[in-house]
Amino acid sequence: MIGTVKNIIEVKNLYVYYAKFQALKGINLNIQANCISALIGPSGCGKSTFLRALNRMNDLIEGARTEGQVYFDGKNIYHPDTDLLTLRRRVGMVFQRPNPFPLSIEDNVTYGLKVHGLTARNFLEERLYRSLQAVNLWEELKDRLDENALKLTGEQQQRLCIARLLALEPEVVLMDEPCSALDPMATGRIEDLMYELKKDYTIVIVTHNMQQAARVSDYTGYFLLGDLVEFGETNQIFTSPQDKRTEDYITGRFG
Repeated sequence: MIGTVKNIIEVKNLYVYYAKFQALKGINLNIQANCISALIGPSGCGKSTFLRALNRMNDLIEGARTEGQVYFDGKNIYHPDTDLLTLRRRVGMVFQRPNPFPLSIEDNVTYGLKVHGLTARNFLEERLYRSLQAVNLWEELKDRLDENALKLTGEQQQRLCIARLLALEPEVVLMDEPCSALDPMATGRIEDLMYELKKDYTIVIVTHNMQQAARVSDYTGYFLLGDLVEFGETNQIFTSPQDKRTEDYITGRFG
């Protein structure tokens, strides 16, 4: 068993609709702090919808409607009084393809801080160093901070996007297939980074790569057609799943 854990996110009876299409069907799931939780399942099964529900990114999709509760730090994020800017700072997202801004490396990392009104030079420099150090980019880029971020390699861009998020000191990092655009060696380095980051952050990752889920995660959830079929410790899910649908998927008989 994984050691003593604390639920940082509790999802209760979560339904998500896109117009008349039901994307999620009554999901109940707890996310443990300082662990990596992987979400697996075939395309279109609701994994990314669930991930976006954890910081209300689905609100930005026309026709999307959410029912149920998602408790973060003991408060329902779907309460009308929720400050979305604060929520998305505390529960941040890294997207499938690196999306650096067409700005300098330094301005990419400090952009979110400036949006929040944090502009003191010493403060920005300290966060810049700490964030790039956390993603193992400081030594590579410390003499190139004025360079356009779009000149970086794909892996460096993805690390930079993670650094941009870490600069805001989130508590939860959501990753939507963060390695899908990377080669195997770069993927391995990003996986190593995830493992390092979970000491300080809670990570939830959507992946189509079951080997990746098995390698990096503490917990795994299998989604199918909007249902959460099974969720548990990763070793148990991959070696002795409780539901035949999970077994069929991880053994390649389905999906």
